[in-house]
Amino acid sequence: MRAVITVIGHDAVGILAKVSNRCAEFNANVIEVTQSVLQDMFAMIMLVDISKINKPFAELSDNMTELGQSMGLSIHTMHEDIFNCMHHI
Repeated sequence: MRAVITVIGHDAVGILAKVSNRCAEFNANVIEVTQSVLQDMFAMIMLVDISKINKPFAELSDNMTELGQSMGLSIHTMHEDIFNCMHHI
């Protein structure tokens, strides 16, 4: 099982580190990361293996949202199945 985590907001030092550290706290393994900085805007998409997380997925999602709010970012965590259904034509 995998999840997609998106991060959008103003660029700052340590965004990738804080998000990946939070993944590690939940035992979610970061598989792939793509990020971009456009002028002062930061955008990142992470693909994360959630098959061995140590807490419920909803708790991971809520925790990531709270992390984003504390950093002035928008962080969304979505199960891969939901992501695929939303983007299937």
